[in-house]
Amino acid sequence: GCVFLRHLSHLFVFWKWKRRADVCVFPGAAFYCRKVCSTTVEISFKFFVDATEIHKRKLFLWFSHLPQEEKQFGGYFSPETMHVDPLILERKPEERAGLLSSPLKIQESSSSSLTVEQLFEMNGDQCEDRGLNVLLYGAIGTGKSTIVRKLVLDWCAGTTLTDFKLLIPFSCEDLGELTKVASLRDLVSRKYLHLKKTPLLSGEGNQAKDVLFLFNGMEKMKLDFRIGSTELCSDPNESLPAGAVVVNLLRKYLLPEASILVTTRLSALDRIPSKYVSRYAQICGFNDPNRQRAYFTSRLLQQSGELAQAHDAQALVQLLYLNLQRESQLAAACFLPSYCWLTCATLHFLHFTDAMAPIRTLTGIYTSFLRLNFGGEVLGKAAAASGLGQDLQSSLMLYVVRTVGKLAYEGVTYKRTSFSAEELEQWIGGTTKTDEELRQLAVFRTDVLDFFLAPCVESCKHLPTELCEHDERRYVFAVPAMQEYLAALYVVLGENKSALEKLTKQVSVAIGQASEDVSAIVNIFSKFIPLRIFAVFNLLKLFPKLYEKISTRNKGNIARTMAAELFRKEDSYNEDVLDQVEQSLLGVHGPPLKQQSEGPPFELYPIFMGGLLHYGNRVLLQQLGCSIQSATVAQITRALRKYLVREINKPQPPEELMDLLVLLYEFQNPRLTAEVLASIRTIRLHNIRMTSLKCFVLSSVLSCAPPSYQLEELDLSSCLLTQDMLRMLSPAFRHTRNLNLQFNSLGPDSCIFLRDLLLDSKSCVRVLQLCDNPLLDSGACLLLEALPENQSLRHLSLMHTGLGDKGALELAEKLQQHTGLQELNVAYNNIGDNAALALVDVCREHPSIHTVHLYLNPLSDVGKQSLYVRGIPKRHNGSGQRVRVLAAVTEGSDLSEDWHPILSVIRENISSWDRERVKQQLKVFLRDLEWGRQQQQSLWKKLHFRRVEKGIRQTLRMFEKDTPPPSA
Repeated sequence: GCVFLRHLSHLFVFWKWKRRADVCVFPGAAFYCRKVCSTTVEISFKFFVDATEIHKRKLFLWFSHLPQEEKQFGGYFSPETMHVDPLILERKPEERAGLLSSPLKIQESSSSSLTVEQLFEMNGDQCEDRGLNVLLYGAIGTGKSTIVRKLVLDWCAGTTLTDFKLLIPFSCEDLGELTKVASLRDLVSRKYLHLKKTPLLSGEGNQAKDVLFLFNGMEKMKLDFRIGSTELCSDPNESLPAGAVVVNLLRKYLLPEASILVTTRLSALDRIPSKYVSRYAQICGFNDPNRQRAYFTSRLLQQSGELAQAHDAQALVQLLYLNLQRESQLAAACFLPSYCWLTCATLHFLHFTDAMAPIRTLTGIYTSFLRLNFGGEVLGKAAAASGLGQDLQSSLMLYVVRTVGKLAYEGVTYKRTSFSAEELEQWIGGTTKTDEELRQLAVFRTDVLDFFLAPCVESCKHLPTELCEHDERRYVFAVPAMQEYLAALYVVLGENKSALEKLTKQVSVAIGQASEDVSAIVNIFSKFIPLRIFAVFNLLKLFPKLYEKISTRNKGNIARTMAAELFRKEDSYNEDVLDQVEQSLLGVHGPPLKQQSEGPPFELYPIFMGGLLHYGNRVLLQQLGCSIQSATVAQITRALRKYLVREINKPQPPEELMDLLVLLYEFQNPRLTAEVLASIRTIRLHNIRMTSLKCFVLSSVLSCAPPSYQLEELDLSSCLLTQDMLRMLSPAFRHTRNLNLQFNSLGPDSCIFLRDLLLDSKSCVRVLQLCDNPLLDSGACLLLEALPENQSLRHLSLMHTGLGDKGALELAEKLQQHTGLQELNVAYNNIGDNAALALVDVCREHPSIHTVHLYLNPLSDVGKQSLYVRGIPKRHNGSGQRVRVLAAVTEGSDLSEDWHPILSVIRENISSWDRERVKQQLKVFLRDLEWGRQQQQSLWKKLHFRRVEKGIRQTLRMFEKDTPPPSA
């Protein structure tokens, strides 16, 4: 051993001398070596910088891509323009699985709120040579994917996690699908080719301390930390299964200096042993109304720059915030950012519908919402005993439908919105299950159940008294419409079949397969088998056809259920479904509404059933593992047409008619819509609060009708229409003969559209009623420009539109160029004697006008008498027609034969007209009646005058008491 050490020392001395000699003898070579080495380092560093910049640019492009669910709102809902961080609490290992006691009251006794960047700050007890393993977990809908997306974009922009030179995100869903072995560098280069030669992943030195790995959705990988199952590996170039590479990274055996961020759901927390986790952090959503309001403000105010629309959005946010402040059920639902997204999407749909935007439906919004949260999610392979089939995987969404959907269906059937814990156990837990089903149920309860059902925070509105007396915790659907959506999906998917129907299907399939196999054998031995035996096999072949008939009848039951639920008599006096959806989000402000129905109305339920049959929604549901066959849709559609046509022939309240239009719109089936419209000739939507969405729905539905289709009457009186809404309704107006737009506060600018409507060659408007709209002279003049070229108009009502002498004279001039008008109503305006006489003179010579309404105008007694005399034509035409001039209840000393129509019109408009002016006119009528009665000699005529006076005095008392007119 000593000899060996002496030889080693001599060699070492010789090597030192040789090195000094080389340096002295070849100084230029030494300089060249130093230059080459430094140049190599510079090139390597430059390559690394370039690769990092390329990585940032590509990551930014990849993570900036918006899903289709975001694009459908015109780009307004862009995470780049708004983001509100959910609450993140650091948890100790022993409390990592603790759930929050209340969504609105978070206890922060031992936890502190953090940002993602603060999660990677070193503590005093942590080794600086080792990176941190941070486990970020939360329930479905709390915003894990959104945080990851924002984190990556901010790192690319250089605004967060700047201590890390390289951020490498992975999708655990992708890694879980890999079947080939690969090294860490191969995994990185496979997804990020530009990082193939990065020195940070070489494993040399401590370069990996500048790397942050991000594994999103760890629950989608089956990680095994046992040494016997996953071998140790410290070489980034050694090929292993993807799960083994991730396990070694988390063990800190492979690139121990690198930091790792893992996101996962609650049910997968224990898959990573706590000794491999440096820090636990729980995403707790939006815990207070202020955080929720910030989210809604950032999204709903991202509308176009129009001042009116911005003002509407501000008012919308204010109403929404008032509802959240009351700790309503909506505030509890919006604890999850996903439901904030659903709320914004629904409000955007209700209030900012644009005719130029792509078609959007309420059913489509809810389907997209579920696809965002449950797309591609499975619970594992289905067991044979589960009834799902041996060759299928248990889709998480299908599991939701069969459990929560069944609960929703029972609630809709029995008019219930809240459920006890025992009922949840009965419907969700069910009877004894296999080990695999129990595992699926545990995962479902931990991750999914709280997403749909939340503790009830409101009073027991629709519960029986005996249930309210018990102080038990009850659960409701986070959003009321979600209960109706899931119930509709449960029915449309055919999950509400009886046990006999399910058994019939299984037996039918089995016998059908057996008959096909046996038929081949029977054909061979057909010569040796008696003919009677063939009858048995023919019966086997007929059995599947028998089931098909039973199935068709079941689809007919679905269609009948849709029609029956849509036209329920007890729900006829509720507000239309779109208003109900809005009230569920914004709350009810003012006195509570009186609903005629017992219990909550479920009027969205049949509408969702129709919307789910639309092809676009069926495509999204197919991606969720919920398949609706085209044959099923065809069968339901055929049956639905028959029931809808039968129900629509009965008189329907305006609210029910609006719901039918919404159903047809959600269905998006032009052929069915045209067939249903063929039996509709009148659409009366008076007193419906029209919005841009409802106008778009009405126009879209009527656009499905053929060009020859004509609507006898479209009543949109007292619907709060605006000029923009009129333009959206243009396709509907083209099919209308009698157009009633009374009591809508339409201004002069609206007359531009009405003029264009009358000038349209496709328009068939014969009656146009514009009573109680402030058109004024300027608007009337614009409207009357269409009279010379329009020949379809027969009845024009401009009563109480602010028309003055100028407008009346303009009307008199234009009437000479229009030959089709038959009745003209300019009552209750500011028309004086001269203009009224000029107008009646033109009407007297007009070939078709037979009635002119001029009452409640400031006319003198002489003017009224002159109007009556002027009504008699100078020269009699072929028919000898006399123009009726309705100016007063008397004609000189005689009673006018038109007193009753005048009085009826006044009574109908008691609540909207100027009381003082009408009362003054009524007193003038009484004075005229009293004078006329005194001139009469006949007792019978005097009694007739007394009867008319009694009616006018009764109308005066109505004005004084402000009571509605008596029913006819």
